[in-house]
Amino acid sequence: MSLLGPSGSDFDLPALVRDARRLADQGVRLGTSSWKYPGWCGTLYDEQRYLHHGRFSTAKFERECLAEYASCLPTVGVDASYYTLPDPQRTARMFETALAVNPEFQFGFKVTDCITARHFPRLARHGPRAGRDNPDFLDVGLFRRGFLDVLEPWREHVGPLMFEFSTLHKRDFERGRDFLDALDGFLAELPAGWHYAVEVRNPSLLQPEYFDTLARHGVAHVFTSWHRMPPLAEQLRLSADSGAEPPFGCARLLLKPGRAYQQAVDAFAPYTELREPQAEVRAAATDWIRELLQRPGAVTSGGSTTGKRPRRAWIYVNNRLEGHAPGTLAALIKASHDARSDSSPAG
Repeated sequence: MSLLGPSGSDFDLPALVRDARRLADQGVRLGTSSWKYPGWCGTLYDEQRYLHHGRFSTAKFERECLAEYASCLPTVGVDASYYTLPDPQRTARMFETALAVNPEFQFGFKVTDCITARHFPRLARHGPRAGRDNPDFLDVGLFRRGFLDVLEPWREHVGPLMFEFSTLHKRDFERGRDFLDALDGFLAELPAGWHYAVEVRNPSLLQPEYFDTLARHGVAHVFTSWHRMPPLAEQLRLSADSGAEPPFGCARLLLKPGRAYQQAVDAFAPYTELREPQAEVRAAATDWIRELLQRPGAVTSGGSTTGKRPRRAWIYVNNRLEGHAPGTLAALIKASHDARSDSSPAG
């Protein structure tokens, strides 16, 4: 039985691969959040590669699909690292697999919540820690030992390291200023030489003081499309209005504002096709990509730059935004290419 979704007939994989590489050559890398989705067979993946005795093998797919992914796209966001500190052997295999087919490939990582959670939510995966204070909150030593040391051999292939702070409540911090003070101290102690980014889930934090704190330490804000955050376009405007200059761009397009995670899963799984194009999210992302490419310092084809320092950005798309992350990527990349072509002088 084929896993090809209805969107497969008009999914132009060669064009996606070509144009994604062109953008990556200019410093803007687009990829997906995670990669182990059998529903992408027939679009991003070739189902025939994963047959065993004539039947689709989930085990074979999960072992081998990263190589095919890396042959198509320049980066991927690793969500699994949010739930547990990265295992050295598994991490090494992951990098070796991707780099064997694409020596320029980069991974973005969500930092494990044992470092970013002030209190552990009452979830079964936290075991006896559920509902308790986290003694390792913003522990730079643990982050260095448990996270950076594992990634160190692959540093040049590591994109953004994203600290996600789930919705903060009064029991976490009495005031937003208290969180910023803690964050400021933590960022000041981080080892240099990595691309750090912060993702928050409290709209009230998106003030000039927040963006200033990040910029002071060379840390980026993760622009998100998420159900309880302001729209992507508004976050981009707030950042620009703050006057703080981010060191690079980072975005995660996760959910339609107003739609909860489980609602999206119920609506879109198993993620075989685009179901609900989000025009506002696409327009904001396309405009931002075009603006990134026009900034002084953008990386040009061949590796040269047009300014004092290269402009870099990583943008990750989730299945739960529109139903099929590769399809969303293809639409964004095509729209970005069309917008740039339309703005080019006639010649």
